[in-house]
Amino acid sequence: MGETRILPSADVDERARIGGGTTVWHLAQVREDAVLGADCVIGRGAYVGPGVRLGDGVKLQNHALVYEPAVLEDGVFIGPAAVLTNDPYPRSLDVDGALKRPGDWEALGVTVREGASVGARAVVVAGRTVGRFALVGAGAVVTRDVPDFALVVGVPARRIGWVGRAGEPLDKADGRDAGAAQDGPRWRCPRTGEEYIESGGRLSPA
Repeated sequence: MGETRILPSADVDERARIGGGTTVWHLAQVREDAVLGADCVIGRGAYVGPGVRLGDGVKLQNHALVYEPAVLEDGVFIGPAAVLTNDPYPRSLDVDGALKRPGDWEALGVTVREGASVGARAVVVAGRTVGRFALVGAGAVVTRDVPDFALVVGVPARRIGWVGRAGEPLDKADGRDAGAAQDGPRWRCPRTGEEYIESGGRLSPA
């Protein structure tokens, strides 16, 4: 674990906690009470809202916006200009015409589970969960929870396949192990050879 590095033009609140080996690049903003784990990379112009929690090894690419109270687990990747929102019914003014303040609404954060990736310019709407090692395609709009290992694209985002821990689309495996007749389709990672079993619309390691 290396030293924490905060570039001079970054705006990091003194109440934020930054883990060892983490780099915060130019013009990024990390708000009060945010917690960043070890060995994270916060790209140029990225935003981390108050109380947001990042695990170890998280990468926020340039101009990614992560609004409170989002939780990003270890190894999460957020692509350039992606947005994790926090208000399902946004308004500037309340019904009386007054400017809304933080106390006038309840922030609903996004959760991104271990190893998942959100592509460039994708949007994840308030309160949704992106499952472990899932992959959200560039420009997608996530309006419902994404299962573990799912590959989702489009507006609204829909699953078009599965990915493994390496992030590459899985191929159908040839045959099944003995005694596995009750299992669903089997999938194999073309890079690592790891196999997965699909059952009930979910995927899990074999």
